[in-house]
Amino acid sequence: MHRHRYLMTSAAAVGAALALSLSGCTGGAPTTGGDSQTPASGELSGSITFQTWSLKGDKFTPYFEKLVSSFQEAHPGTTINWIDQPGDGYEDKLQQQAGSGELPDVVNLSDTYAYTLAKAGQLVDLATADTKAIKLYVPGGLAGYTFEGLSGTWSYPWYLGTDLSWWNTEQLKKAGLDKPPATNDEWLADAMTAAKASNGEIRLISSMPDQGTFEDAGVTFYKDGKFVFNTDKAVETLQKYVDLYKAGAMPPDALNGDYAGNTALFTQDKVAFTTGSSSLANQLATDAPSLVANVDVTKRLGVPPLFVQGLSVAKDSKNMPLAMAFAQYATNDENQTAFVKLAQGFLPGTIAANENPSAFIDTNASPLMKKAVGLAAEEMKAARPNQATKYTDAMKKYLAQQLALAMQGQISAKDALDKAVDFCNENM
Repeated sequence: MHRHRYLMTSAAAVGAALALSLSGCTGGAPTTGGDSQTPASGELSGSITFQTWSLKGDKFTPYFEKLVSSFQEAHPGTTINWIDQPGDGYEDKLQQQAGSGELPDVVNLSDTYAYTLAKAGQLVDLATADTKAIKLYVPGGLAGYTFEGLSGTWSYPWYLGTDLSWWNTEQLKKAGLDKPPATNDEWLADAMTAAKASNGEIRLISSMPDQGTFEDAGVTFYKDGKFVFNTDKAVETLQKYVDLYKAGAMPPDALNGDYAGNTALFTQDKVAFTTGSSSLANQLATDAPSLVANVDVTKRLGVPPLFVQGLSVAKDSKNMPLAMAFAQYATNDENQTAFVKLAQGFLPGTIAANENPSAFIDTNASPLMKKAVGLAAEEMKAARPNQATKYTDAMKKYLAQQLALAMQGQISAKDALDKAVDFCNENM
């Protein structure tokens, strides 16, 4: 893994896991209608290469074949060569392509991969090259491709993910709670109430604190080239979780190296709360059908995270007009809507497409799924990507280790954060 992969466990997993999560989906096909994001002036000709990431298969191949043929029919004399790379080894493939001067003209990138390639001068700055159309995309999605120390926007937001809050209402009622909490402060207070009322049997904390936890609490995580998340406010925030763990509000599983994740604990009925995308509704129907009747979903507490996949344009493309036009075409409102109708649980990267979730919700979706997708589309207005581009997987792992020691009472909350900050700053 490269040193800038600050969201690979979430953002890039959107691409890697997508093909697996869509085996039962149905949906639409590309359209040429309303192609407001394709330049109207200038005749296009020639050929380009368009590369996707782990999207070739029974569900998506027909979509991309239609996308390409529709564009070529609208622009006679053009050829779009679609290729797809496997999920495993994609970063190595990109490095090989960039190093040999063979980066595809239009290429599917997560924010982390776009950062690396943009820093190496391999991508077109779309904020400069496309000042009009770039404004049509979700602001948070654009922010996901706008990086510290690099002036520009390096990808068209294509398909996006975010988290929601999921609740086991039966367990809430057993703890004397009549409805899900609406804020982080209410949640932590309810977690303590539930733990005490149930002698630690009902748990509303399903994972350890992380970067988002501290930022939601008003803690600055990274500033002026340094990690600074060991302030008094950060210590106070962590201490709340230490106290909650001691009271039994969090399962011991969450501290283990083999932790399966908060969603797994939720589907196993071990916790009463989890975060997850709207596709969790379908997962519950398959993995834990007996739970579905007692599950409710609300917007993500705090600032919702945004996980992004985008289409970038290679700076060295030998057919820049065609590359720009196709990237805009593939990410226009209609084609994004058709794509996420197939990719249930994901959201389009344009503002207009998110205004009408009913256009991309499967008509056969359950009421819970429809509610979740609608809430996720609303979250797009506030969802924001992680911008700590120096925060590596090694740093995340070390922070988690120190937090676990604090939870277990082996070190203080302050010592845990001081050690983690020192480690992060020494290993940038």
